[in-house]
Amino acid sequence: MKRVVSILFVLSISFLSFSQEIDDRYTIKNLSVNNNYSNFGTSLFGDNQMIFAMPAKRKFIINNTWQGNGQPFLDLYVGDIQESGELINVEKFSSDLNTRFHEADVTFTKDKKTVYFTRSNFFNGKYKKDTLGVNNLKLFKAHVGVNNEWTNIIELPFNDDNYSCGHPSLSEDQKILYFVSDMPGSIGKTDIFKVEVNSDGSYGSPENLGPVINTIEKEMFPYIDGNDELYYSTSGREEGLGMMDVYVTKLLPEGPSEPIHLGDNINSNKDDFAFIISKDKREGYFSSNRNGGKGDDDIYYFKENIAPFVPCNQTLKVIVKNGKTNEIIPNATIKIYNEASEIVEEGVTNAEGWFSNEVVCEKSYAIEASKRFLVPSTKSIKTTNENGFENEVELVLIPDEFIVVREKTMININTIYFDYDKFNIREDAAKELDKVVVIMQKYPELIVESGSHTDSRGPDRYNEILSDKRANSTVDYIISRGISPDRISGKGYGETELTNKCSNGVRCSSQEHQLNRRTEFVIVNPEVIN
Repeated sequence: MKRVVSILFVLSISFLSFSQEIDDRYTIKNLSVNNNYSNFGTSLFGDNQMIFAMPAKRKFIINNTWQGNGQPFLDLYVGDIQESGELINVEKFSSDLNTRFHEADVTFTKDKKTVYFTRSNFFNGKYKKDTLGVNNLKLFKAHVGVNNEWTNIIELPFNDDNYSCGHPSLSEDQKILYFVSDMPGSIGKTDIFKVEVNSDGSYGSPENLGPVINTIEKEMFPYIDGNDELYYSTSGREEGLGMMDVYVTKLLPEGPSEPIHLGDNINSNKDDFAFIISKDKREGYFSSNRNGGKGDDDIYYFKENIAPFVPCNQTLKVIVKNGKTNEIIPNATIKIYNEASEIVEEGVTNAEGWFSNEVVCEKSYAIEASKRFLVPSTKSIKTTNENGFENEVELVLIPDEFIVVREKTMININTIYFDYDKFNIREDAAKELDKVVVIMQKYPELIVESGSHTDSRGPDRYNEILSDKRANSTVDYIISRGISPDRISGKGYGETELTNKCSNGVRCSSQEHQLNRRTEFVIVNPEVIN
């Protein structure tokens, strides 16, 4: 097959012998609109019309044929799609877009008010060539105006006279434009690139899709469907049947998946390209110069019987626990990272401490759990190839400088205990109080209340007095270490806030009673550490 213009369309690769049995993944048929010329490059225009390129005879005094194949230059045509996939009422699409040189391969915004299209390097009456005398392709943009006329035709800013840009396709969210070029930075003869379409109408820098997609040969005719699947043609993969074959890849957050060959009825031992599909109807069109056609390139209608992707997904269940108490931790923040260290999902654990999310088979992920006052924890997993498998990951968070207990923010130290009926600072208590001093020095605006508690043994009033003495002991110790008295206060709670069942009249062991003889350091102004 001879392509329409410049290096972008000139193919010179020997093809493999066609020996595979035709499969039944697609049902195809040749369209009646085809003739003995090159008809190709379809694009859906709304739900019931299609745009394609076809050579147009013109009444020019000068020669109106392209030297590449001896056929007239291409124009854009539009036809109404019938239920059978055939086209009727075919006519030239727009005299505003068509010139006496090549126009082909278009993509529209969803509102049909903006079009991106491929044209020869011919603009404002000027026909330009590169340094070798080649007229390359360029990408143009236009908007629909009054009376459905296409106006404001402009070149895209990354065009250049010395290389080609063409074959545009917009992403589902219309924020990324995919196209083909042989610009500097290409891996092969022509590569697929993408560029950001900014909300103000400007564009980012073109980015090569990389070696998973692009080869040292030609990649052409990208098409993005609504399922984030990229269909394209290439002459550079070993499993191809001939010249250009159609492949599909899934555009995942971590990058494109390994391309899948669409089989040997969409593909042949000749050129197969310009594949488009409706994500809802699962039918569409492609072009081919295979044997048995009507002309050079023909447009074929197809119906998909078996999807190329059988999704392989798994469930990732993350449970988060406290490393000291082994209790579950609700409302912990979960972040899932892909192999490129990009966040692909983020959420929080539920009331049972669980977070669940779908992940892709045979991919590596890092899962991070975090929560205020706790040290974050991370684990890595690699999913298997078993569809539906459930991965369970347990992450343990260790308390940090602060902890929330009974809805109070406290300094997180080991509990300070007192001997029975005593209020002096024990050696083990002094070590913990020194930690309080360090934290209060670290946060100079922190105001702390030392709350002292007793067990239930002894008269209630006596325990109140004893707990006050214990609170004051801790306050005096902290002040002796250089903390200002206006930042630390003490209060005795007696036996009014027991941590277990050991109230008056309940028999408990000495160890159980000791759990209630404690001092807690409650932050009066927790906002200073947020």
